[in-house]
Amino acid sequence: MSSDFEAYEQDFGTLTAEVTNKIGRIPKLGGEEKTQLVLNVDKQLEEVRELLEQMDLEVREIPIQSRGMYNNRLKSYRQEVEKLEKDFKRSRIAYSDEVRNELLGDDGSSSESQRAHLLDNTEKLERSSRRLEAGYQIAVETEQVGQEILSNLHSDREKIQRARERLRETDANLGKSSRILTGMLRRIIQNRILLFALGAFILLTIVLALYFNLRGH
Repeated sequence: MSSDFEAYEQDFGTLTAEVTNKIGRIPKLGGEEKTQLVLNVDKQLEEVRELLEQMDLEVREIPIQSRGMYNNRLKSYRQEVEKLEKDFKRSRIAYSDEVRNELLGDDGSSSESQRAHLLDNTEKLERSSRRLEAGYQIAVETEQVGQEILSNLHSDREKIQRARERLRETDANLGKSSRILTGMLRRIIQNRILLFALGAFILLTIVLALYFNLRGH
């Protein structure tokens, strides 16, 4: 598994080196040539981000005891990509002295303040974007928590309903058992009454038999 990670590392190193070289060339170009190079760098940065995702997936498959070293390397690569992205944004609005003079002529000195203003606006946009992403992430996490709570409530509701059904069944069984026991008790009492009556009849018969027998003698 680590061999796959190292293979991605090699591709990452090669690609970031190319991107760094091209970012340095962007301010020296103008017109269509600069536009094409910007598009090419943007595409390669997307490939770099995909490599980071692949390395992250590989790290997740590495045993926990060996994962720390790879996580540190992955963290440094993320920081490197963040720096490249910032350099890329600056390079798109930056011009070399030669290109700036061609574009602005005698107004080259005033472009420095404009460039600083553009860089400041870019930083503000980046901060706003990060805040929006953080807010979106919080909203997603809140939605997930809400869904989990709703799922748990639904599960608890089903459990309560099943418990109520079992209680109803238990009540019905208890009622049925009570009726059966009452019937059995009634039959026992009837049987005992019959036994007492039969015993009294037999006893009376014996007494009468003895009486008439003694009287005959």
